Amino acid sequence: MDNITGKVIIITGASSGIGEATALLLAARGAKVVLGARGTDRLAALAARITAAGGQVAYVRTDVARRDEVATLVQLASEQFGQLDVFISNAGIGPNSLLDELQVEDWEAMIDINLKGMLYGIAAALPVFRRQGSGHFINILSTAGLVIKTTMAVYAGTKNAVRAITEGLRQEAGDKLRVTGISPGFVQTNFADSMTNPAIKAQIVEKMGEIAIPPAAIARAIAFAIEQPAEVDVSEIVIRPTAQA
Repeated sequence: MDNITGKVIIITGASSGIGEATALLLAARGAKVVLGARGTDRLAALAARITAAGGQVAYVRTDVARRDEVATLVQLASEQFGQLDVFISNAGIGPNSLLDELQVEDWEAMIDINLKGMLYGIAAALPVFRRQGSGHFINILSTAGLVIKTTMAVYAGTKNAVRAITEGLRQEAGDKLRVTGISPGFVQTNFADSMTNPAIKAQIVEKMGEIAIPPAAIARAIAFAIEQPAEVDVSEIVIRPTAQA
Protein backbone atom coordinates (compact mmCIF):
# COMPACT_ATOMS: atom_id res chain seq x y z
CA MET A 1 0.00 0.00 0.00
CA ASP A 2 1.44 3.38 -1.02
CA ASN A 3 -0.76 6.27 -0.07
CA ILE A 4 2.08 8.42 1.29
CA THR A 5 4.25 9.20 -1.75
CA GLY A 6 3.69 12.75 -2.93
CA LYS A 7 1.61 13.84 0.04
CA VAL A 8 2.43 17.19 1.61
CA ILE A 9 2.60 16.72 5.37
CA ILE A 10 3.08 19.34 8.08
CA ILE A 11 4.63 18.25 11.37
CA THR A 12 4.83 20.54 14.40
CA GLY A 13 7.34 19.86 17.13
CA ALA A 14 9.42 18.37 14.34
CA SER A 15 12.94 19.05 15.57
CA SER A 16 13.23 16.07 17.95
CA GLY A 17 11.54 12.95 19.32
CA ILE A 18 8.33 11.78 17.69
CA GLY A 19 8.28 14.71 15.27
CA GLU A 20 11.80 14.08 14.04
CA ALA A 21 11.25 10.33 13.66
CA THR A 22 8.00 10.94 11.79
CA ALA A 23 9.62 13.43 9.44
CA LEU A 24 12.41 10.99 8.59
CA LEU A 25 10.05 8.07 8.02
CA LEU A 26 7.49 9.94 5.93
CA ALA A 27 10.16 11.64 3.82
CA ALA A 28 11.74 8.24 3.19
CA ARG A 29 8.30 7.00 2.11
CA GLY A 30 8.10 9.78 -0.49
CA ALA A 31 6.14 12.47 1.35
CA LYS A 32 7.00 16.14 1.06
CA VAL A 33 7.43 17.19 4.69
CA VAL A 34 6.97 20.71 6.03
CA LEU A 35 8.52 21.06 9.45
CA GLY A 36 7.85 23.50 12.26
CA ALA A 37 9.50 23.80 15.68
CA ARG A 38 11.09 26.44 17.89
CA GLY A 39 14.63 25.08 17.48
CA THR A 40 15.79 26.50 14.15
CA ASP A 41 19.25 24.90 14.26
CA ARG A 42 17.80 21.44 14.85
CA LEU A 43 15.23 21.98 12.09
CA ALA A 44 17.98 22.96 9.66
CA ALA A 45 20.02 19.89 10.58
CA LEU A 46 17.01 17.60 10.14
CA ALA A 47 16.13 19.19 6.80
CA ALA A 48 19.72 18.65 5.64
CA ARG A 49 19.50 14.94 6.56
CA ILE A 50 16.25 14.56 4.63
CA THR A 51 17.61 16.39 1.58
CA ALA A 52 20.82 14.35 1.61
CA ALA A 53 18.73 11.19 1.54
CA GLY A 54 16.82 12.44 -1.50
CA GLY A 55 13.72 13.68 0.30
CA GLN A 56 11.75 16.88 -0.17
CA VAL A 57 11.45 19.22 2.78
CA ALA A 58 10.68 22.77 3.81
CA TYR A 59 10.81 24.27 7.29
CA VAL A 60 10.24 27.44 9.25
CA ARG A 61 10.68 28.29 12.92
CA THR A 62 7.25 27.81 14.48
CA ASP A 63 6.01 28.49 17.99
CA VAL A 64 2.58 26.86 17.98
CA ALA A 65 1.50 29.15 20.82
CA ARG A 66 1.48 31.93 18.21
CA ARG A 67 -1.40 31.67 15.77
CA ASP A 68 0.39 33.75 13.13
CA GLU A 69 3.39 31.40 13.11
CA VAL A 70 1.17 28.34 12.63
CA ALA A 71 -0.57 30.14 9.77
CA THR A 72 2.84 30.87 8.24
CA LEU A 73 3.70 27.15 8.42
CA VAL A 74 0.54 26.26 6.47
CA GLN A 75 1.24 29.05 3.99
CA LEU A 76 4.75 27.65 3.45
CA ALA A 77 3.32 24.24 2.56
CA SER A 78 0.96 25.77 0.01
CA GLU A 79 3.60 28.03 -1.52
CA GLN A 80 6.37 25.43 -1.63
CA PHE A 81 4.39 22.38 -2.70
CA GLY A 82 1.02 23.67 -3.90
CA GLN A 83 -1.18 21.74 -1.49
CA LEU A 84 -1.53 20.33 2.03
CA ASP A 85 -2.63 16.78 2.69
CA VAL A 86 -1.90 16.08 6.36
CA PHE A 87 -1.43 18.30 9.42
CA ILE A 88 0.23 16.54 12.37
CA SER A 89 -0.13 18.44 15.65
CA ASN A 90 2.74 16.96 17.62
CA ALA A 91 4.24 19.89 19.56
CA GLY A 92 3.73 19.52 23.29
CA ILE A 93 5.27 20.09 26.70
CA GLY A 94 4.71 18.59 30.15
CA PRO A 95 6.18 20.60 33.07
CA ASN A 96 4.26 18.48 35.58
CA SER A 97 3.83 19.30 39.26
CA LEU A 98 1.43 18.89 42.15
CA LEU A 99 -1.44 21.35 41.94
CA ASP A 100 -0.52 22.57 45.44
CA GLU A 101 2.68 23.98 43.99
CA LEU A 102 0.60 26.53 42.04
CA GLN A 103 2.87 26.53 39.01
CA VAL A 104 0.42 28.70 37.13
CA GLU A 105 2.89 29.76 34.45
CA ASP A 106 3.56 26.10 33.64
CA TRP A 107 -0.20 25.46 33.47
CA GLU A 108 -0.62 28.34 31.05
CA ALA A 109 2.28 27.14 28.88
CA MET A 110 0.72 23.68 28.58
CA ILE A 111 -2.62 25.18 27.62
CA ASP A 112 -0.95 27.49 25.08
CA ILE A 113 1.15 24.80 23.40
CA ASN A 114 -0.70 21.52 23.90
CA LEU A 115 -4.24 22.82 23.43
CA LYS A 116 -4.26 26.20 21.73
CA GLY A 117 -1.42 25.16 19.44
CA MET A 118 -3.55 22.30 18.15
CA LEU A 119 -6.52 24.63 17.68
CA TYR A 120 -4.35 27.08 15.74
CA GLY A 121 -3.44 24.17 13.46
CA ILE A 122 -7.11 23.49 12.82
CA ALA A 123 -7.76 27.19 12.20
CA ALA A 124 -4.98 27.37 9.63
CA ALA A 125 -5.41 24.02 7.86
CA LEU A 126 -9.17 23.40 7.91
CA PRO A 127 -10.02 26.10 5.33
CA VAL A 128 -7.31 24.66 3.04
CA PHE A 129 -8.70 21.15 3.43
CA ARG A 130 -12.24 22.37 2.74
CA ARG A 131 -11.15 24.12 -0.46
CA GLN A 132 -9.29 21.02 -1.62
CA GLY A 133 -12.06 18.63 -0.65
CA SER A 134 -9.54 16.44 1.18
CA GLY A 135 -7.20 16.49 4.17
CA HIS A 136 -6.16 14.63 7.29
CA PHE A 137 -5.63 15.92 10.83
CA ILE A 138 -3.47 13.80 13.14
CA ASN A 139 -3.36 14.96 16.76
CA ILE A 140 -0.85 13.50 19.19
CA LEU A 141 -2.57 12.79 22.50
CA SER A 142 -1.15 10.77 25.42
CA THR A 143 -1.90 7.76 27.57
CA ALA A 144 -1.57 10.26 30.43
CA GLY A 145 -5.09 11.30 29.49
CA LEU A 146 -6.34 7.72 29.77
CA VAL A 147 -4.92 6.97 33.21
CA ILE A 148 -4.74 10.10 35.37
CA LYS A 149 -1.81 10.23 37.77
CA THR A 150 -0.69 12.69 40.42
CA THR A 151 1.44 15.63 39.21
CA MET A 152 -0.02 15.23 35.69
CA ALA A 153 -3.48 16.74 36.18
CA VAL A 154 -3.00 19.79 33.95
CA TYR A 155 -1.03 17.92 31.30
CA ALA A 156 -3.68 15.19 31.20
CA GLY A 157 -6.35 17.88 31.10
CA THR A 158 -4.85 19.47 28.00
CA LYS A 159 -4.49 16.11 26.29
CA ASN A 160 -8.06 15.13 27.12
CA ALA A 161 -9.26 18.47 25.80
CA VAL A 162 -7.42 17.70 22.57
CA ARG A 163 -9.00 14.24 22.60
CA ALA A 164 -12.50 15.74 22.90
CA ILE A 165 -11.85 18.30 20.17
CA THR A 166 -10.38 15.63 17.92
CA GLU A 167 -13.55 13.57 18.22
CA GLY A 168 -15.73 16.63 17.66
CA LEU A 169 -13.70 17.53 14.59
CA ARG A 170 -14.05 13.99 13.29
CA GLN A 171 -17.84 14.19 13.60
CA GLU A 172 -17.94 17.56 11.84
CA ALA A 173 -15.41 16.65 9.17
CA GLY A 174 -17.84 15.01 6.77
CA ASP A 175 -16.96 12.33 4.25
CA LYS A 176 -13.93 14.06 2.72
CA LEU A 177 -11.66 14.78 5.70
CA ARG A 178 -10.00 12.29 8.03
CA VAL A 179 -9.18 12.81 11.71
CA THR A 180 -6.89 10.63 13.83
CA GLY A 181 -5.88 10.80 17.48
CA ILE A 182 -2.76 8.92 18.55
CA SER A 183 -1.98 8.31 22.23
CA PRO A 184 1.64 7.37 22.92
CA GLY A 185 2.77 5.95 26.23
CA PHE A 186 6.36 6.24 27.44
CA VAL A 187 8.53 7.16 24.46
CA GLN A 188 12.27 7.84 24.47
CA THR A 189 12.20 11.60 23.81
CA ASN A 190 13.35 14.84 25.42
CA PHE A 191 9.86 15.29 26.91
CA ALA A 192 11.35 15.67 30.39
CA ASP A 193 13.33 18.73 29.32
CA SER A 194 10.26 20.94 29.82
CA MET A 195 9.81 19.81 33.44
CA THR A 196 10.64 22.42 36.08
CA ASN A 197 10.37 20.13 39.13
CA PRO A 198 13.73 18.30 39.48
CA ALA A 199 12.30 15.34 41.42
CA ILE A 200 9.50 14.69 38.94
CA LYS A 201 11.90 15.15 36.04
CA ALA A 202 14.26 12.55 37.53
CA GLN A 203 11.40 10.09 37.99
CA ILE A 204 10.26 10.47 34.39
CA VAL A 205 13.80 10.12 33.03
CA GLU A 206 14.32 6.98 35.10
CA LYS A 207 11.04 5.47 33.90
CA MET A 208 11.90 6.26 30.30
CA GLY A 209 15.21 4.52 30.72
CA GLU A 210 13.46 1.42 32.00
CA ILE A 211 10.57 0.92 29.58
CA ALA A 212 10.33 3.65 26.90
CA ILE A 213 9.90 2.66 23.26
CA PRO A 214 11.68 4.50 20.42
CA PRO A 215 9.97 7.43 18.66
CA ALA A 216 10.03 5.42 15.43
CA ALA A 217 7.30 3.20 16.90
CA ILE A 218 4.94 6.19 16.99
CA ALA A 219 6.09 7.32 13.56
CA ARG A 220 5.04 3.93 12.14
CA ALA A 221 1.60 4.30 13.72
CA ILE A 222 1.25 7.73 12.13
CA ALA A 223 2.29 6.33 8.75
CA PHE A 224 -0.26 3.53 9.14
CA ALA A 225 -3.07 6.06 9.60
CA ILE A 226 -1.94 8.12 6.61
CA GLU A 227 -1.43 5.25 4.19
CA GLN A 228 -4.99 3.95 4.41
CA PRO A 229 -7.27 4.49 1.40
CA ALA A 230 -9.19 7.77 1.43
CA GLU A 231 -12.41 6.06 2.50
CA VAL A 232 -10.73 4.54 5.60
CA ASP A 233 -10.42 6.76 8.68
CA VAL A 234 -8.26 5.43 11.51
CA SER A 235 -9.90 7.34 14.32
CA GLU A 236 -7.72 6.44 17.31
CA ILE A 237 -4.56 4.52 18.11
CA VAL A 238 -3.12 3.82 21.56
CA ILE A 239 0.50 2.67 21.46
CA ARG A 240 2.55 2.08 24.60
CA PRO A 241 5.43 -0.07 25.84
CA THR A 242 4.43 -3.65 26.54
CA ALA A 243 5.77 -3.14 30.08
CA GLN A 244 3.69 -0.01 30.77
CA ALA A 245 0.84 -0.54 33.23
